Amino acid sequence: MGERAGQEAWRSMLDLLFSGQVHGCMQKACGAVGLSPGAMKTLFKLEPGEGVPMRELVDHWGFDASYVTSLADALEERGLVERRPHPTDRRVKMLVLTAKGVEARERAQQLLNEPPPSFAALTVAERRQLRDLVRKVTDADPTLATKRPVAG
Repeated sequence: MGERAGQEAWRSMLDLLFSGQVHGCMQKACGAVGLSPGAMKTLFKLEPGEGVPMRELVDHWGFDASYVTSLADALEERGLVERRPHPTDRRVKMLVLTAKGVEARERAQQLLNEPPPSFAALTVAERRQLRDLVRKVTDADPTLATKRPVAG
């Protein structure tokens, strides 16, 4: 019984993300900064002040290297990233956010952080409970636990 509840909760979360109002939020954020969802995903993978080897993006997502190159090209053309040589291996190309890229990333993140209108169906106490439960789930995932924003 508990397994079914977990499946239903997960399916509901997927529905929210891929076909509900959250999907519209992503489209709005992409439109605001003029990027495709793939380019936006790349922008979010980069941290201000840190370079990421392009090969790491290929390996992380399992994308074809040529697709990652096209995403990097699109971001570079808009002045959002720069390609730089790796500090110890000049054969490796690093993607680094520019100041304009940091600004675009922050703007998109602000838009994505706004909850969809359907959250109005929850009371303030229920929103806090939902936040705490989702945080508990993300804390159980080592990759996500390190990326949680400052509590608020």
